Amino acid sequence: MKSKRVLSMILICVLIVVGTIPTYAATTQEKIDNARAARNKMRTSLDETKNKIENLESKKGESELYLSELNTQLEDLKNSLIQLQEDEEKKQAELEVVQEELDAARAEEERQYEDMKLRIQFMYEKSSSNYLVMLFSASDFTDFLNRADNISQISEYDRNMLKNYQETKDLIKEKEEQVQEEKEAIAVLKDESAQKQVEVELVMDSTNEQIDEYKADIENAESEEVALLNKISNQESAINGLIAQAKAEEEAAAKARAEAAAAKAAAAQQQASASQSSSSGGEAASSSKPAKKQSAEVTSTPEATSTPEATSAPAESSGQGTYLGNFRLTAYCSCSRCCGKWSGGPTASGVMPSAGRTVAMGGVPFGTKLRINGTVYTVEDRGTGYGHVDIFFSSHSAALSFGSQSADVYQVN
Repeated sequence: MKSKRVLSMILICVLIVVGTIPTYAATTQEKIDNARAARNKMRTSLDETKNKIENLESKKGESELYLSELNTQLEDLKNSLIQLQEDEEKKQAELEVVQEELDAARAEEERQYEDMKLRIQFMYEKSSSNYLVMLFSASDFTDFLNRADNISQISEYDRNMLKNYQETKDLIKEKEEQVQEEKEAIAVLKDESAQKQVEVELVMDSTNEQIDEYKADIENAESEEVALLNKISNQESAINGLIAQAKAEEEAAAKARAEAAAAKAAAAQQQASASQSSSSGGEAASSSKPAKKQSAEVTSTPEATSTPEATSAPAESSGQGTYLGNFRLTAYCSCSRCCGKWSGGPTASGVMPSAGRTVAMGGVPFGTKLRINGTVYTVEDRGTGYGHVDIFFSSHSAALSFGSQSADVYQVN
């Protein structure tokens, strides 16, 4: 009776232990799922942040190009303004010369006017009959013709002088008006050029402010990107820790089940031995069936527990190496878009990258060998946190085709 009570207590304890272990495993798996969901959400935010940075960089580049064009335009305006200033000074000098010529013409006009007044006064005072007296008082016909010719030349001279005076006066006046118009046109161009220069300078100031805003936004987005990368790295580490914890709980559950089975078998064996020692020959014969049943139960228990033990075997037993966890996989190449100012150069470890060999990941030493999907890579570069493996490819198109994946990662060395 005492043996049966002890056996019952052992069985109850075993059932309690075995019954509570799956609860822990389920809780750990739930934590893993939640952590992965949070990580995926962070990755989405990271992609959005990267797109935001690319858009801001594109807009900043366009603004810088526009600013360069404005600088060229402003320089042209300054040169044009200098040329207009020189032209205006030339026109002013030309106008001064024309005005001097006009003053000389006016002086000549006054002189001619005085001469003409004297001749007109003489003509009125002497009257036209004097010309007839002069003509008919000639000594001979030749003298008559000479006097007539002199009178005609005097009249023609007066007409020519008057005509020349009018033409000279009109020409100088016209030239003065032309120079004055050109000077005024240059002044208008100067005002327009100066106004355009002010407008361009205002646009340049506005563009510079816009570029500064883009730079500030890019710096904020890059800080956000770094923060997200750190969070994702920490989340990956947490996920790997939870996966390791789940595996440990699996092994502990399998071990507990094996111990429970062993305890159950030992209790059954103890009960059978106690029954055999306390019963008689006839009773022993009748009790052999329960003993045989207990033996069958014992033999069936290891078979039931063998499967969990086999599934919980560590990754090292398969020859792949030390299991590190299910990591995120991305791809990059040596182009400027992937590597920026380090494009075309060596990796952080100092060696040139090679497709099929080089990967980047933090948290482990350079030279660490990682087995990923059957291929052994070497950690030769940085740029990602622990739990995020960036695989090197020979071209940007191949890296884009690889995209973002996840896989179990093993440390070979």
